[in-house]
Amino acid sequence: MALPAEVVAPVKIEVRPGHHLAVRRRGDGGVPLLLVHGFPCTSRIWSHNLVPLAEAGFDVVAPDLRGYGDSDFAPDDFYDFNAFNTDLTGLFDTLGWDRAVVAGHDLGAMIAIDMANRHPERVDRLVILDDSMPDLKDAFAAAGIPPLDLKPAVYDYQRRQGHHADALVAELDTPERRRRYVAEFYGHRLWCPPDAFGEDDLAFLTEPYGDAARLRASFADYEIVMGTRPLSAPEMTDRPVRQPALMLIGEDQVTVGDHIEQRCALAFPEAVGPFWVKGAGHFMSWERPETVNRAIRSFCGDLLAV
Repeated sequence: MALPAEVVAPVKIEVRPGHHLAVRRRGDGGVPLLLVHGFPCTSRIWSHNLVPLAEAGFDVVAPDLRGYGDSDFAPDDFYDFNAFNTDLTGLFDTLGWDRAVVAGHDLGAMIAIDMANRHPERVDRLVILDDSMPDLKDAFAAAGIPPLDLKPAVYDYQRRQGHHADALVAELDTPERRRRYVAEFYGHRLWCPPDAFGEDDLAFLTEPYGDAARLRASFADYEIVMGTRPLSAPEMTDRPVRQPALMLIGEDQVTVGDHIEQRCALAFPEAVGPFWVKGAGHFMSWERPETVNRAIRSFCGDLLAV
């Protein structure tokens, strides 16, 4: 899908003394809606959602996570769920939000799940735009659900980014090489249909990753996954989410796990879905924005009516 007619520009907002996030916002005064990006994205991935959802009645806020896009780097060198959510709840406070609908994708979905459990009073409901969910090992095993089997050929990047981040960034030694590396996740890695992103789309979405420090910061999450980077606090993704949750999953991506419906029933007891979206891959907010916008609007119809 081509770039929208209006690309909302980010503004810097202080979320704690001296620490700022870059935030794209439309619909001030509407129902609070936080859109949280993942890897290899920034807030730019929500470009087709901000204006339509604001027109539907939401106060839509899409920040760049710490270290990503135009936001400040971590002042404490932490890039874990607690650190991200310290920033995001600080953003809530700055905006005057008591609570919000929180939509997340990829890393952003796991941050949203952590927020729902860590700060339940701040999260009204969740929208998950992939198959991310809490890891309930014991509950899944008791239900006869086997552990996830990560395919080495698909997940090879996790090992490199998690164990050899500095060497990988050194190897990607020009802005063009860094951007091409990130563009691969929108292309031959098969996270989405092969024609989902044109050259202009990729130029726009990968631009922030031309900076070596930005790319390096984005690898921190994989260091945490691989156990090579410390946490600021334990993650809270090991328990079910009690808030209502809508789950949309694109069918056309190789990263989708197995037994999704069974896992979802245990991880999100108040779930609506999961719903499978044909013709969409991992980046549904860009690939099928009308579907995402309509789904969020319908899921939150009661809030919009008030």
